[in-house]
Amino acid sequence: MFEGRNEALVTLALLFISHEIIYFGRCVPYLIADQIPSLQKYKIQQKTIQNTSANQWKVFRYVLLSHFFFELPMIVGFHPVAVYFGMAISAVPFPPLSKMIPQIILFFIFEDFFHYWAHRGLHYGPFYKHIHKLHHEWSAPFGLAAEYAHPIEVLILGTGTIGGPLIWCYFTHDLHLATTLTWMTLRLFQAVEAHSGYDFPWSTHNWLPFWSGSEHHDYHHMAFTNNFSTSFRWWDHIFGTNKKYIAYKARKEADAKAQTAKKAL
Repeated sequence: MFEGRNEALVTLALLFISHEIIYFGRCVPYLIADQIPSLQKYKIQQKTIQNTSANQWKVFRYVLLSHFFFELPMIVGFHPVAVYFGMAISAVPFPPLSKMIPQIILFFIFEDFFHYWAHRGLHYGPFYKHIHKLHHEWSAPFGLAAEYAHPIEVLILGTGTIGGPLIWCYFTHDLHLATTLTWMTLRLFQAVEAHSGYDFPWSTHNWLPFWSGSEHHDYHHMAFTNNFSTSFRWWDHIFGTNKKYIAYKARKEADAKAQTAKKAL
C-alpha cells in the first residue's frame, strides 16, 4: 500500500476511509435490529423511542458532514505529528500480538481516565450549555449518535483517543501504525455499542463485568448525570459518580420483583 507512494497521503486515506467504514459499518447491526420486532425487548428504554428513521437520517447527515469538514482536517495533521513522536508508519513486519495487546490495553486505560474527567468537565454549566448539550439531544441514544457532538467536544474527547498512543510513542519510540489503527477500531466499536440503546445477552458488559457498555452509558443519557466513563466502570465507582445509577438499578430490580410476585398471586 505504501510502496512507491507518498506516505503522508496514504496514511491520510487509510485513516479516513477506515474510520468511515468501521464507524458506519458498526452501526449497521443496530439499524437492522431496529427493524426486527423480536429484538425490541432488548431495548434499554422502552418508553422513550428516538431511533426513528427521521432522527437516524438527521444524525447521519450531521455526523458525515462533521467527518469531512472537521475530523478530516484533524486527520491531515496526524502523519507529521506521529512521525515527529517516532511512530513507525510503513515499517514491516508488523509488531507481534504479544506487543500490540498490552499497548492497546494501556491505551484503553489512559483514554478511559482522560475521558472520565473531560466528560465530567463538559457537564459544567457553560461547557454543557454551549458544547456538550448537542450530544445530549438524544436521551435515548442509538449507535449513529456516538459521534453526534460539537466540534470542540470531538477535539477534546478525541485527544484522549490519540493522546495515549502519542505519549507512549514519545517515551518509548516503540509503536506501529498498525497497533494504532487496531486501537482506534476497538475504540469505535466501544463508542457505537455504548450508544446503541440495546442490552443484548451477548453485549460486552454481560460477560466482562467491569466494562461500561450500553446499559451503563444509556443511563447517563437518560438522566443527564452520573456514569461519565467510557470503557470501564471503576472511575465512576471510585469517585462516587454512579450513586444515582445504582439507586436507579435497585428501584428497577425491586419493581421487577414486585411485578413477578403480583403475577404469581
